[in-house]
Amino acid sequence: MRKRKPEGKKRVTIRLDSDIITRFTEIGEKSGLGYQTLINAALREYLDGKVEKTLRRIIREELQS
Repeated sequence: MRKRKPEGKKRVTIRLDSDIITRFTEIGEKSGLGYQTLINAALREYLDGKVEKTLRRIIREELQS
């Protein structure tokens, strides 16, 4: 019996540094999520500009203090 592919997902091959995979795996073990799910979420946040907005807010707060 073949597994169904999740909708909206596409299999890709990508090479990442092992320390990145290790960190995401550790975070995943603590949160109960898979490392691939976490990497996908991090990439989505980056593309949505959330990372940039957060960094700008932190920099503004630091400059004000």
